[in-house]
Amino acid sequence: MSPADTLDDENTFKILVATDIHLGFMEKDAVRGNDTYVTLDEILRLAQENEVDFILLGGDLFHENKPSRKTLHTCLELLRKYCMGDRPVQFEILSDQSVNFGFSKFPWVNYQDGNLNISIPVFSIHGNHDDPTGADALCALDVLSCAGFVNHFGRSMSVEKIDISPVLLQKGSTKIALYGLGSIPDERLYRMFVNKKVTMLRPKEDENSWFNLFVIHQNRSKHGNTNFIPEQFLDDFIDLVIWGHEHECKIAPTKNEQQLFYVSQPGSSVVTSLSPGETVKKHVGLLRIKGRKMNMQKIPLNTVRQFFMEDVVLADHPEIFNPDNPKVTQAIQSFCLEKIKEMLENAERERLGNSQQPEKPLIRLRVDYSGGFEPFSVLRFSQKFVDRVANPKDVIHFFRHREQKEKTGEEINFGKLITKPSEGTTLRVEDLVKQYFQTAEKNVQLSLLTERGMGEAVQEFVDKEEKDAIEELVKYQLEKTQRFLKERHIDALEEKIDEEVRRFRESRQKNTNEEDDEVREAMTRARALRFQSEDSASAFSAEDLMSIDLAEQMADDSDEDTSAAASRGRGRGRGRRGGRGQNSALRGGSQRGRVGIGLETSTRGRSSKATTSTSRNMSIIDAFKSTRQQPSRNVATKNYSEVVEHIIKQAHVPEPNS
Repeated sequence: MSPADTLDDENTFKILVATDIHLGFMEKDAVRGNDTYVTLDEILRLAQENEVDFILLGGDLFHENKPSRKTLHTCLELLRKYCMGDRPVQFEILSDQSVNFGFSKFPWVNYQDGNLNISIPVFSIHGNHDDPTGADALCALDVLSCAGFVNHFGRSMSVEKIDISPVLLQKGSTKIALYGLGSIPDERLYRMFVNKKVTMLRPKEDENSWFNLFVIHQNRSKHGNTNFIPEQFLDDFIDLVIWGHEHECKIAPTKNEQQLFYVSQPGSSVVTSLSPGETVKKHVGLLRIKGRKMNMQKIPLNTVRQFFMEDVVLADHPEIFNPDNPKVTQAIQSFCLEKIKEMLENAERERLGNSQQPEKPLIRLRVDYSGGFEPFSVLRFSQKFVDRVANPKDVIHFFRHREQKEKTGEEINFGKLITKPSEGTTLRVEDLVKQYFQTAEKNVQLSLLTERGMGEAVQEFVDKEEKDAIEELVKYQLEKTQRFLKERHIDALEEKIDEEVRRFRESRQKNTNEEDDEVREAMTRARALRFQSEDSASAFSAEDLMSIDLAEQMADDSDEDTSAAASRGRGRGRGRRGGRGQNSALRGGSQRGRVGIGLETSTRGRSSKATTSTSRNMSIIDAFKSTRQQPSRNVATKNYSEVVEHIIKQAHVPEPNS
C-alpha cells in the first residue's frame, strides 16, 4: 500500500491490532502488579486517539483462565472508558451473525445492539490462557461478550471438524472477510489439518473482491514434530495472518513465499517470561486496509517495563576465572555485579524523557557455569538490587550448557502429509492409555474402570491440569458400579460379583453416550474440588510462591528459561440492527483447479500455557497413587502409577510442574 493510499477516507479500514495482553499477570506483585492494566489503558487510548474502526485482539487477553475480580473489574472499566461513546461506527456486517456468534446468547455484534452505545467495537479470539473450560465451556471473554464489550468470535464447537465461517465487514468499497480460530491444543489441530478436518468457508459472491484476514493463536515456532502449526497448512487465498501466542514482536508483515500470504506476529504487550524473545521492544499495529491493499504501522508501547538480558559464559574468560582458584566464586560475583550495573545504566539512559515507563527495569543475567565452576547463592546476591530492579529474586540464572545431539531425523514433508497422514502424527495420550490396557497382562487389565474413561481423565489432567480428574473418575465409576450391584441384589460370592461387574462394564463400553456422561460428571466434580482448593490456598502470599531454591538452580542443566502469536449513522444509545441475521451464503474456499459449480469447501488443511502450575498441583503419578487409597478386592502386581508413567514415556508428554 503506497503512502498515497494510506490517506484515511470512507473506503479505508483502520484496525488496531494487539495480542497477548495477559491482563492480570503478576497482579499480586508489589512492583509489577499494575503493569498489564497500565499497558491495556495505553492500547485502548491509542485506538481512541487514532479513531480506529475496531480493535482486533489475537488471544490471551487474560493471563488466567479464571481472572480475579480485580482483573475483570479493571478490564470492564477500561473498555467502558474507551470503547463506549457517540462516535458512529462506519462499517457494516454482511454475514449471518447467528453463525459468527451462534454460541452467544446475544448472537449479534455489540454495536448493533440498541441497548448499547459502542464507539469502538472489539473483536477477539480466545487464547490458550483464557480458553473455554468447564461443563458449559465458558471463558472470561464470554463474560465480556455477555456484558456487550467484546465480540468473541472464532470459537469451534466441535473437536472432530472445524468450519471457519468469516465475519464479513464492509466500509465503502472495501470488504474484509475476517476469519478467526481460537486456541486449540497444537497436536490436536495439527492432526485435524493433516486429516483435512479444517475448512475455511469463502463468500459466495465476488470472492476475489474480499481482503481475507485470518487471526490464529497457536505455536508458530517448532516445539516438536506436531506441537506447532506450519504456515503451509493455511489456505493460500488468505491475504494476511495475524499470529498470536508467540511473544516476540515481529509485527512487520513477512511474506510466505510458498503460500504467498503475509504473516504479522504482534507479540505480547507485557513481559511474562525472562527469555530472549521478550527483550524485543513491544509494539501494537495500526492496520489500514483499502480494497485488496494493506499497510501496517508499528506503534511502540511506552508503558511497558524495560527488560534487559545478557549471557555470560565463564569458560570464555580463562584469564579471569580459574575453577581451581579457591577465590573463583568471589571473582564470579564481582564480575556479575559489574555486568548488572552496566545493564542498569543502559536502562536509565533509555528511560530518559519517557515518564510513562516504570522506574524499575527487569534484569536477567544468564551465567553458563560449565567447565567445573560452581554457582553462588542467588538469593543473597539479589539483596543488592532489591530497590533497583523489578525482579530481584531472579536477576541471575545459572545453567550448564547442554550439548545438543546431531539430529538424524528427516524433515517433515508437508506435501506427503496432505495425502497420507503419518502414524506418528496421530499419537494421542487417550489412545495410548486404551492401547496399553488392552494389550497388558491379565492382572494389569482394567476390570471395573473403562479404558476410554481413564484416557479422557489423563488427557484432562495433562491439558487442563485438573489434578483431581483421575481420582474423581475412579470414584465416580466405582460408586456407579456399587449402586448397580446393590440394585441387582447379587449374592455375596466373589465369582458372581466379578461376572456382574464384567457385564456392567461391557454394557457401559457399548453405550458411548452414557460413558460420555460419566466422564463429564467426573470432570465437573474435579473442577468443583479445584475451586475449593483454590479458595483455601488463596492465603498463600506471592512471596511464598516466588521463593527460589539454590539446589534447583544448581541442578538446572537447561540453558532455556521457563516460558514458558459503508457509512453508518446512528443516534445516541441506539444502533441499527440491519446487519443482524442477514444470510450471506458462504461456500468453501476454492483451490487450485476447481471442478464444477455450486458450493465448494476449502478442506485442504494442508498437510497452544506453556502453562506453569503452582506448587499446589500434584504430579500425574501422584494423581494415580491417590486412587490406590480406594478399597479394592484384587491387588494387581503393577499399580496404575507405574502404568501411567510407562504411557507418558511413550507419548513424551511432560508432567505438570509440581
